[in-house]
Amino acid sequence: MNSSSKESHVHSVFQKIAPKYDMMNDLLSFRQHKAWRKFTMRKMAVRPGDTAIDLCCGTCDWTLAIAKASGTGRIVGLDFSPAMLEVGQTKVDRERLGGQIELVQGNAMSLPYPDDSFDFATIGFGLRNVPDLEQVLREMKRVVKPGGKVVCLELSKPTWQPFKSLYYVYFEHLLPRLGKLVAKSYDQYKWLPESLKSFPGRRELADIFRKTGLESVSADPLTGGIAALHIGTKGTDAR
Repeated sequence: MNSSSKESHVHSVFQKIAPKYDMMNDLLSFRQHKAWRKFTMRKMAVRPGDTAIDLCCGTCDWTLAIAKASGTGRIVGLDFSPAMLEVGQTKVDRERLGGQIELVQGNAMSLPYPDDSFDFATIGFGLRNVPDLEQVLREMKRVVKPGGKVVCLELSKPTWQPFKSLYYVYFEHLLPRLGKLVAKSYDQYKWLPESLKSFPGRRELADIFRKTGLESVSADPLTGGIAALHIGTKGTDAR
């Protein structure tokens, strides 16, 4: 699948599953995605007033968490799916954070913001879906301030047996069937295991972070390697 075909396909996937995205995340990850996000927030150590852009923000759970940790800092949530942003906006309005959070429909590979704009650039469960992940990381690095952090929370590839084999049976065979049963979206949830096959493993992604020019890169495996957290820092003399 070429870049334009992938972009079109992913857009249709998330437009379709948006109304039941949160419920399916809870079901398919056994609610582990909430624990992963809490761990990530602890590692980020957001300070009062910090600013952030959350790419592929989806239904905005992470966007909201960052905004609450910052308290007053400007937070942008960016996604290319209007359906996902619509669900996210409902949450932002419910939390009365519309004055702090701005939701924007846009392309993660070409961010409409100047260099050195944010303290954090984050992407949660979205990097494997973009046409060019290195370009997205370059854009994330570009828009964070010197000393700012690029943060990626993403599904990954378990490396130890027998857990690895059990995981792939679940992910490739049971997950799409659950998507069909609960969300009436077999083809859309079949995309998830397909998107992971070509995605780099935890160590490979850390190397890509470094190749992008990010420094002090950390790569934490989560729940046996099902997911991974990568954090890189933009150097103070970066251009």
